[in-house]
Amino acid sequence: MFTDEQLEKKVQDILCEEFELDAEKLKPQANLYEDLGLDSLDAVDLVVALEQGFGIKLTDEEAVRSVRTLDDLYALLRKIRDQRMGS
Repeated sequence: MFTDEQLEKKVQDILCEEFELDAEKLKPQANLYEDLGLDSLDAVDLVVALEQGFGIKLTDEEAVRSVRTLDDLYALLRKIRDQRMGS
């Protein structure tokens, strides 16, 4: 399983590779839509890339839709990781 640091690095790598984002913009408080310029189609692509990158399924659509910042995304992925470790 991933440590918090590994999880965050992997998310950043995915964002840089899939969306050609500048790593310096990837601060925890960065808004995915306003600061990083993602749109709703990009959000779908991001979910697919995260599912492939982490070998998970993001099935809680409400939780995914509530993600606005990178920190929100990290928190969601940590929660999924922790639930998987507990089961």
